[in-house]
Amino acid sequence: MANNVRQFKLTAEGLKQREEELEYLKSVKRRDIADKIKVALSFGDLSENSEYDEAKNEQAQVESRILELETMLKNVEIIDESELSNDVVKIGSTVKLLDVESNEEEEYQIVGSTEADPLRGSISDECPVGRAVLGKHVDELVDVEAPGGVLTYQILEISASK
Repeated sequence: MANNVRQFKLTAEGLKQREEELEYLKSVKRRDIADKIKVALSFGDLSENSEYDEAKNEQAQVESRILELETMLKNVEIIDESELSNDVVKIGSTVKLLDVESNEEEEYQIVGSTEADPLRGSISDECPVGRAVLGKHVDELVDVEAPGGVLTYQILEISASK
């Protein structure tokens, strides 16, 4: 039996955040939107009722996100942080890289695509840098295809946590 359902890779922290978001959307946000719809309905004529339209649009967005989170949580693969080591880059590892050309250091935690937040130092295992460093070791050089050309990084350090 083939399993065509996409697995979502999350750290334990990422799982906790998604569960909290789902709980908030279901228990708080849904009620807020229902109240907005009730108030908007009290204004009468729906054909020119922008408050009603906005509330219905917000409701659709929230229901879509709830469905997305429920699907993700049904098909989640938790990254076992006990399997992380300082020897090889895996999802969940934090890597310190040296851009060979600019001599600048960068540090990233490699996470599943749903947890990626480059501004906070978390990059996806599916992005060019993340894909290039997976399975590599300290001191290895990796080439990354970037829009501006090929970048070469040296892996300076691998750690099991951020």
